[in-house]
Amino acid sequence: MQINPVLRPRVATPALIILSAVTVAVAPILIGLTSSMAGSYLMVAPVAAVAVILLAAWVQRIRRLGLWKSATREKWSRLENLKQAGATTTEVTVLSVDEVQPTGSWITIRWNRLDYIQPAWIEALPEPLWPGSVLLIKPDPRQIQPGNPWPSTYRIFADQILAWAPLNYQHR
Repeated sequence: MQINPVLRPRVATPALIILSAVTVAVAPILIGLTSSMAGSYLMVAPVAAVAVILLAAWVQRIRRLGLWKSATREKWSRLENLKQAGATTTEVTVLSVDEVQPTGSWITIRWNRLDYIQPAWIEALPEPLWPGSVLLIKPDPRQIQPGNPWPSTYRIFADQILAWAPLNYQHR
């Protein structure tokens, strides 16, 4: 199964927080009660093992969040640099992927500048497309012209997509 790169990784879950709190509370009590008993290491060892596993889980989750933030910052930086390069561009947000076909996908997009929602057809891309992706595209002048009606379905060709970045990242 492929992990959605748009979603921010969760660091803390209720189960992880509760298990960590119980371990932190029980470990000193157990060590204090069993320190004078023979074979006390047999009672402390499982708690220590759980503590090590929990520590590893926290470290892995925090590391994964850091990697996601770094990759997302790079994507937004690239998107902003391309936007400022001087070509006519616009941002659209993928709200949903409605149907995937071999040659492309039916999606619902929001034109960020206009706050306009509409269906779109997007050509097949080398990477999967996820809801919550912000695409920097070159608008097709054949589809959108001043004085003409807005198209009912917008078509996005693969070569019009300059960059993408996750929506739910505070990049500004």
